[in-house]
Amino acid sequence: MTFQDILQADAALVQARLDAALAGLDDVPVVQAMRYAVQGGKRLRAFLVMESARLHGVGPEVSVSAAAAVEALHAYSLIHDDMPCMDDDDLRRGLPTVHVKWDEATAVLAGDALQTLAFELLCDPALGTAERRLALVAGLARASGAQGMVLGQALDIAAETAAEPLTLPEITRLQAGKTGALICFSAEAGALIAGADPAPLRAYAQALGLAFQIADDILDVEGDEAATGKRVGKDAEAGKATFVSLLGLEGARARARDLVLQAENALSSYGEGAAALIAAARFVISRQS
Repeated sequence: MTFQDILQADAALVQARLDAALAGLDDVPVVQAMRYAVQGGKRLRAFLVMESARLHGVGPEVSVSAAAAVEALHAYSLIHDDMPCMDDDDLRRGLPTVHVKWDEATAVLAGDALQTLAFELLCDPALGTAERRLALVAGLARASGAQGMVLGQALDIAAETAAEPLTLPEITRLQAGKTGALICFSAEAGALIAGADPAPLRAYAQALGLAFQIADDILDVEGDEAATGKRVGKDAEAGKATFVSLLGLEGARARARDLVLQAENALSSYGEGAAALIAAARFVISRQS
């Protein structure tokens, strides 16, 4: 199977798991918004969970709940990130954002409920012993909270009113939280499920997450709204410092390529078994959305 085949197959499994988790809930606006928010997307984070699990001999029938948990958490973050008090976006994945389609209160509650669903999914007994499930819960909590994604978002908001644009180290720290932390947890999750050392996957994911964000910054400059499914040119309009504004387009591309090589090198101990993860690293800097 090619990387795209694996990505699509994993996405279908994760969508089915999310649909099953939401199937028994009342058909009220907040649940409708939750179902809407978990549709579509690349599912790269889910792929990282499931492929890192395969690398350790753990099949998709086991890892799918952890992959679905990451996607539920990611969906919550997008709902809140799109709201007027954050990035104020009206388009996500080519569709109206949740607060536009419903209202702000529904968006807040749908995001809250998807966040709690993520931790419920990590309690699935199929994921192994209580100790391993607890490691997953703790890892996702750190990645998504004030040590990770929330911290990154807070730094991003603060930067909008700062007297001086962020420096390159400051942007790197911000994005390591806002984008990188959840990507890092996703890649480590397979090792946590298997009770293995996550260090090589952590090094891989740290480079991957930064490359992913640089690619996003490039797409904001050069991307097509129809392809990306969201507004482009926002960073320049807001006067935000980005990897592109500080490094230039060619400098940003070169930095992303270097990071992909770092990611590949971090997986050298896995040999040919890491081929799909290497393909994922190359994909993140060539994608159009």
